[in-house]
Amino acid sequence: MRDVSDLRTLPSPGRPLRVDAVVGNSQRLDGGAMFGNVPRALWSRWIEPDERHRIPLACRALLVTEDSGRRVLCEAGIGAFFEPRLADRYGVVEREHVLLASLAALGVAPEEVDVVALSHLHFDHAGGLLSAWAPDTAPHLVFPNAHYVVSEPAWQRALAPHPRDRASYIPALQPLLAQTGHLERVVPDPTGDTRSATLGPHYRLHFSDGHTPGLMLTEVATADGPLVFASDLVPGAPWVHLPVTMGYDRYPELLVDEKTALLGDLRRRGGSLFFTHDPTVAIARL
Repeated sequence: MRDVSDLRTLPSPGRPLRVDAVVGNSQRLDGGAMFGNVPRALWSRWIEPDERHRIPLACRALLVTEDSGRRVLCEAGIGAFFEPRLADRYGVVEREHVLLASLAALGVAPEEVDVVALSHLHFDHAGGLLSAWAPDTAPHLVFPNAHYVVSEPAWQRALAPHPRDRASYIPALQPLLAQTGHLERVVPDPTGDTRSATLGPHYRLHFSDGHTPGLMLTEVATADGPLVFASDLVPGAPWVHLPVTMGYDRYPELLVDEKTALLGDLRRRGGSLFFTHDPTVAIARL
């Protein structure tokens, strides 16, 4: 099913011309949860935990500027929508909306973001779509002119989450996205070659179900080869190791199989990964 607004309101899609890593709000989460069944003696050598056993995590977005001038943002990070009590619970470090400041440093105003491609709708990937928390104020979308792309399975999961991951979603977000009239819900093509009417032919979409249903990984055709926004399939460099998964993954063995297939394909094609959660590495060639 595709629920797409009139695409004539968008600048004409062009070829990706430039990619920028855009830093959003950062987090600190329990290292054991982030590394699943990997022993602490091993994972603590990769990322050092703090006194509360938490590790630093980025919430990094990818900004693609096309030769047409259109701007595509892959994800929006966690943002600053949580009230202070929940921000502390989920380890959000900064109170201000860091992603908007990072975009401003690149000369991009929120009104100038044309498309946002969302891998899924967990709060640490989509919370940055919302305005920063303020007392007695309802949140609103910070990219007023954007079109949004998400997979149909991820959308349905957000509408009816399982008890295990219900707390990972923002109930107010889905109605706000639907009300824009600028939402495309992409159905994965069983042939494996899925494209988005909104993004256009220069973006290939990969899908994974090991972390959450319908995780959508956007592949950008750059001058240096294909670049895949790896989202929570491979959240950072340590997770490139095939057996390494997170405690948050719903089907770890399936995720390992999906990761093996994607990394093998990208390596054959000379591709690279974009890491959203790695605290120090944004892009790595396989």
